[in-house]
Amino acid sequence: MKQCWRWFGPEDPIALADLHQVGVQGIVTALHHIPPGQPWDEQSIADRQADLAAAGYSWDVVESLPVSEAIKTQSADMAEHLQAYKSSLRALSVRGVKVVCYNFMPILDWTRTALRAPQPHGGTAMLFDLADFAVFDIHILERPGASEDYSGDVRQAAKDRFMRMSDVSKAQLQHNVTAGLPGANDQWSVEDVRGLLQTYAEIDRDRLRANLIDFLSEVAPVAQELGLRLCCHPDDPPFSLLGLPRVMSSTEDYGAVLDAVDMPANGATLCTGSLGVSSEFDGPDFVRRHGGRIHFVHLRNTRRIAGSDSQKPDFYEAPHLEGDTDMVGTIRELMNEQRCRKSQGRSDWQIPMRPDHGQELLSDLGGHSTPGYPLIGRMRGLAELRGIMTAFS
Repeated sequence: MKQCWRWFGPEDPIALADLHQVGVQGIVTALHHIPPGQPWDEQSIADRQADLAAAGYSWDVVESLPVSEAIKTQSADMAEHLQAYKSSLRALSVRGVKVVCYNFMPILDWTRTALRAPQPHGGTAMLFDLADFAVFDIHILERPGASEDYSGDVRQAAKDRFMRMSDVSKAQLQHNVTAGLPGANDQWSVEDVRGLLQTYAEIDRDRLRANLIDFLSEVAPVAQELGLRLCCHPDDPPFSLLGLPRVMSSTEDYGAVLDAVDMPANGATLCTGSLGVSSEFDGPDFVRRHGGRIHFVHLRNTRRIAGSDSQKPDFYEAPHLEGDTDMVGTIRELMNEQRCRKSQGRSDWQIPMRPDHGQELLSDLGGHSTPGYPLIGRMRGLAELRGIMTAFS
């Protein structure tokens, strides 16, 4: 697999030129300054490519070309936003960028309640705690009917925690949930979230999946004609939050969507960490079932916390080889898939991957590291993953 690295653009605290010391082979990035629903133009894409080329890199994967809320809900600006999305695909094609990652999570992108939870070894990791999320949902957001989505024990824990929290702690939790994560498609205030929830009042899981399939029916043929590969990132975490439906949370969910728009351009981003939060996830099985349509891979690991809700577990970002996902088995199957593609003469036989997330270690510590994307933590992860890939090469 091609060993890539996510870079957030000129504001990223990690210098591109330094990544050669890490052994990085390609870059995953996006034009985060362009809002969802607006088209990417060729000049902006070329400018980003020039930044990468100056450091000796190419732009291997777009992550992400965001899907707007208007498209997800099929509301007022949907037609305009669909045209903008197609225009962005054409501009990327002209500039030679072939792989485009996106997600279809409603309102909230990937969600954590703590960005720097202390670990026994002295580093930190991102964490999701359901009771803390219930504090936000029930007591800060004050979503109508929110209490019904949690067990009595979680409701009581959330009430007790809220009563003990300082205003600073409440503000930090709100920030972590709504606006604190890098690479998110949108950043919202509490008032924004309250308003957006109303747009999903009539949208259940079946409707949201139908909207995703409608979106792909529009854009995947364009991508196919242009020789691009679209790949949907799974829900993170893979269960409902804020009472909202989620439709890309399992191997079966991917099967339904890939079958509904059955063309090579409609593919998957395999994120072992997101899907691996579910105890039912089997990484090697995902690759065996959907390997031919995997266009991009995020290799990371999560560990479910014992005693938490089995359907909505607490979890933290574990070291890449120490979580609940069978990382060795998954990489073995991915390497087998590459060999199969190469024997078939596929031009896309080499799958781009990146070490996703990472614990903050050593010089990452001190609050200056981008949450989820520290240098040392990801470098450790890439080194470990590289070792497994070498063993199966």
